[in-house]
Amino acid sequence: MSRPHNDTFLRALLGEPTDYTPVWLMRQAGRYLPEYRQARQRAGDFLTLCKTPSLACEVTLQPLARYDLDAAILFSDILTIPDAMGLGLYFTEGEGPRFENPLREEWDIRDLFVPNPTEHLSYVLETVREVRRALDNSVPLIGFAGSPFTLACYMVEGGGSRDFHHLKRMLYGRPDLLHHILTVTADAVTDYLNAQIESGVQAVMIFDSWGGILSTPAYREFSLAYLQRIVDRLIREKDGQRVPSIVFTKGGGLWLEEMAALGCDALGVDWSVDLAAARSRVGDRVALQGNLDPAVLLTTPEIVAAETTRVLQSFGVGNSGHVFNLGHGVSRFTPPENISVLVDTVHTQSRLWRKL
Repeated sequence: MSRPHNDTFLRALLGEPTDYTPVWLMRQAGRYLPEYRQARQRAGDFLTLCKTPSLACEVTLQPLARYDLDAAILFSDILTIPDAMGLGLYFTEGEGPRFENPLREEWDIRDLFVPNPTEHLSYVLETVREVRRALDNSVPLIGFAGSPFTLACYMVEGGGSRDFHHLKRMLYGRPDLLHHILTVTADAVTDYLNAQIESGVQAVMIFDSWGGILSTPAYREFSLAYLQRIVDRLIREKDGQRVPSIVFTKGGGLWLEEMAALGCDALGVDWSVDLAAARSRVGDRVALQGNLDPAVLLTTPEIVAAETTRVLQSFGVGNSGHVFNLGHGVSRFTPPENISVLVDTVHTQSRLWRKL
């Protein structure tokens, strides 16, 4: 199968020259879009939206109908894996995700199993196939999963947390139990991402949203080691085309060099990292993805254009290996018109600078 007609995103991930800087946004399909809110209302609840392939496909495509984005990202949730493991995922309005059966007791942890993605997560794979058909090879489709450590945070806490005290108590007091959770979860993430690749995604991203809460020794032992386990076993080529991988640890600016040694193709960086400094630290070992502060999008079009230009300049005019993105996900309070300004600024400015 050939590359998409617009393969700028894939080429940037692989460090190849591009005519302009490609752009997509974390959480580009979400509550800031009125059409998303309508689709969610039709579904009745968030989980039904995720688990109904026709609706998940519709939502995946919504941002591309509005904006000239260079990639689509599968609409799903990182917690589909622990849900498939039997932890009982549910969402409470205003409180976010919760699990009916958090991992607190040793016997529950020892019974944890790797779900078969073609059986337990078939709805995600069907969504991938539907989106690929709908995209008709126009732009690449990104698949994703949560990192083992980030998933473990939710699985042990039973939901989101300010301080993750259950998780950290286990990390320091019973590291053997946490390592068991992480080992099983790393295998599950690997199988899940590879199943997405087999179903048609053309790049994959691992979201380590909570790795930044760890000390450096703990990050290496409980997050980085399991990211390595996944990257080592990802499918690298499908139908004769390279399948790039992106690793993103929010708050991981301290560890860029170690992350660059994982063997992934690109690193996502949050807004606390200066792109010029990041580039000097990792060289050409990996591409970089990021890193506008999502809060900028809550301001005016003029500020959005100025800050977007600043991020482009920070990476370096004319340099290859940059995918423009936010330092985290789009806020639900973002005016949709500000996304248009961001995308147009990235494309216009980077094209202009390539010609200089």
